Amino acid sequence: MFIEFLRSTAFTALGWQDLTMLGVGVLLLYLGIARQYEPLLLVPIGFGAILVNIPLAGLSEPGGLLDFFYFGISAGIFPPLIFLGVGAMTDFGPLLAKPYTFLLGAAAQFGIFGTLIGARLLGFGFAESASIAIIGGADGPTAIYLTSQLAPHLLGPIAVAAYSYMALVPVIQPPIIKAFTTGEQRKIVMSEVREVPQRVKIVFPIVSAISVSLFVPAATPLVGMLMLGNLFRESGVVERLSKTAQNELINIVTIVLGVAVGSQMSAAKFLTVDTIMIIVLGVVAFSVGTASGVILGQIMYFVSGKAINPMIGAAGVSAVPMAARVVQKVGQEANPRNFLLMNAMGPNVAGVIGSAVAAGVLLALAG
Repeated sequence: MFIEFLRSTAFTALGWQDLTMLGVGVLLLYLGIARQYEPLLLVPIGFGAILVNIPLAGLSEPGGLLDFFYFGISAGIFPPLIFLGVGAMTDFGPLLAKPYTFLLGAAAQFGIFGTLIGARLLGFGFAESASIAIIGGADGPTAIYLTSQLAPHLLGPIAVAAYSYMALVPVIQPPIIKAFTTGEQRKIVMSEVREVPQRVKIVFPIVSAISVSLFVPAATPLVGMLMLGNLFRESGVVERLSKTAQNELINIVTIVLGVAVGSQMSAAKFLTVDTIMIIVLGVVAFSVGTASGVILGQIMYFVSGKAINPMIGAAGVSAVPMAARVVQKVGQEANPRNFLLMNAMGPNVAGVIGSAVAAGVLLALAG
């Protein structure tokens, strides 16, 4: 009986691939806990990666626990619910106060379409290339949503790459910002963001949901939920719904979503040459997106008579509010009197909309 028990343990089926992926899971936990890189996501993802690589447990097999968790991703449910919570937490006031920052959010999406071409040249199919390219938007839920629809077999590496680069925004962006701006430009103090009337904030999510959905129907699940959450916040008549979306709902979905993403990080799916290429292409996409935003910021700097700090273009990626905080930090390093956070939040929230629209465009093209 003792021998039979030993044969039933997972040790008998444990290979080097499983041990490697268990190490990857532990590494993600370390980054989330010790280094505090996106802990709300890396902790459940890392633990999910550990669970799925335990031999004989069968958690990701049809009918297993993690298989049911993953249903929310494959059915396209969890990412829109995340967007609902993000919308409820987002203030579009800085964007509405300075509408030109919409363009900076759009420019940062160039990294997505540039990487799409690069991935195609490397031999990936269009659906796979689109899924890899969306990493450039630095928007985890959008990357998960698009990949689950177009290339579910790549979900593990793409999700990890997307969230890893979101977590590494404070490391990746400053050198790029400094490479494309001068010391004098980084010192520029911009005008304060004016207060936007509440009625404008209420109308904006309604008009945005209708207009974006008409132009890019495939983006409706993400943009629609984003704007519904924001309407909860700004209408002032559904405070309970707004608080639920901001707290209980998004927290529950984040737990299940993170574990479900980790469940796709099995050794068979993750330890491939394609995974390495995805990681490399992901950082290229994110870097190009950041640089594109700063370059358009440079154009606006000259057009505005040097009144716009070009650094705010780096916040056009969808990593809210980390990218805006990076711009604030770099600006204060150059000029302690420089407070760019609210000016950077305009392109930052525009990037959230932009990445969702880009995902809709890619879905439409793939269809």
